Amino acid sequence: MPQQQLTRIVAIRHGETAWNAEARLQGHRDIPLNALGLRQAARLAEALRDEGLEQVYASDLRRAWVTAQALAAPLGLPLRAETGLRERCFGELEGHSYREIDERWPDLAARWRSREPGFTPPGGESLETFSARCIEAAGRLAAAHPGGTVALVCHGGVLDSLYRVATHVPLDAPRSWLLGNASINRLLYTPQGFTLVGWNDAAHLDGIALDELG
Repeated sequence: MPQQQLTRIVAIRHGETAWNAEARLQGHRDIPLNALGLRQAARLAEALRDEGLEQVYASDLRRAWVTAQALAAPLGLPLRAETGLRERCFGELEGHSYREIDERWPDLAARWRSREPGFTPPGGESLETFSARCIEAAGRLAAAHPGGTVALVCHGGVLDSLYRVATHVPLDAPRSWLLGNASINRLLYTPQGFTLVGWNDAAHLDGIALDELG
């Protein structure tokens, strides 16, 4: 494959939010980063300073957008919002804790947790629709930078979809890989599709709990 047709992707999950810490379903709810999430985001620019990034794209939801700003601004990189990188919409389930969902809507919870591809939460989107949406967005953005390197700042569900398409894991297969907040994940994109290079790199977050003591 000629190098000029290959795009390097640095895919980043947003920093932590209060709802992440509370195990509460966020979906399209526009939740801000918490204090730890802001510190996590601040570590990204230094970690990726020598990555050769030329553009940062981000979900327009605040937790991803603020994370992307913390990366793009110190490095002087252009930043653009992309709604296709939003998290899956869970409709009426959003805002509730995982435990509450299990207790109040056991049938819906069972279908969601089993990763039923066609299951659509009331007012939300199915796993099939969501995965197709974010894979299309990631491919379209990568294709606009042949031979270059771009950052995609997004959400756990988006990263999960990218991992699956790059490793040929079915949508309904159980997840066995990590999706850490502010983790760095690397893929390659060509017109033939995605290839996984590295996953859940969190070395830049070592000792972050000590930041408050500094």
